[in-house]
Amino acid sequence: MTGANSGLGAATAKALAAAGARVTLACRNQVTARAVADQIGPAATVAQLDLADLASVRAFADSVDEADVLIDNAGLMAVPFQRTVDGFEMQMGTNHLGHFVLTSLLLPKVTDRVVVLSSLMQYGSRERFDDLNWEQRAYNRWVAYGDSKLANLTFGRELARRLDAAGSTKRSVIAHPGYASTGITGNSQTRFSNVSKVADTLRLGQSAARGALPTLYAATMPDVRNGDFYGPNGPGGMRGYPGKAHVRRAADRQDLRDLLWSESERLTDATFDV
Repeated sequence: MTGANSGLGAATAKALAAAGARVTLACRNQVTARAVADQIGPAATVAQLDLADLASVRAFADSVDEADVLIDNAGLMAVPFQRTVDGFEMQMGTNHLGHFVLTSLLLPKVTDRVVVLSSLMQYGSRERFDDLNWEQRAYNRWVAYGDSKLANLTFGRELARRLDAAGSTKRSVIAHPGYASTGITGNSQTRFSNVSKVADTLRLGQSAARGALPTLYAATMPDVRNGDFYGPNGPGGMRGYPGKAHVRRAADRQDLRDLLWSESERLTDATFDV
């Protein structure tokens, strides 16, 4: 799984290993990843993966022989405008395009399912899949984050449709953590960071372990169906135990799905053979 060196990813990896799974922590920050792996023990393996560098994505994919489940978890939130090694807007490049290429390369090696992490912040998206690189708009870090999270949901749903159409038994499942106090919300260098820190002090958010429950459900439960979307079942989907989450209408618009898919392939030169 990606981004398992902290927050939700670390909590997910620890829970999977505690249940008997072998987990690969595919991370950019090797120091923090190894610290998590040391806590887990022999069931954990650390691998180098920088989703903001497609050469790193391809090198990691080449090192994998087989996996039961791929969890596309890693992400950046509301960072200042930057570009990836390959020239993509940093949040879309890391949160969606890097995972798009990784999934295209690993899908033939995955035996069971792919889990893609979205967010409630998808509702901040302006649905501009025709401008994934922010070449036509003035940059807004929060809209960019929302765009990337809507892309995650849209990609997961379209992958599910394509798997069904191909007659595949593999599943594409999407999850979101609600509001979890993981630290990512406090590092955006905006007013929201201060609000988030106050909310965390007041313990309004879930712990990372609770926020990881929808991911764990999506990744392990036998009743999960292709295309399902899971999140906390409490008010507003902010906290609670895993349940079916509402799918934003935009994520099921076939024109937006087709646009996201074609633009993702064009920008990355990925060949996505389902």
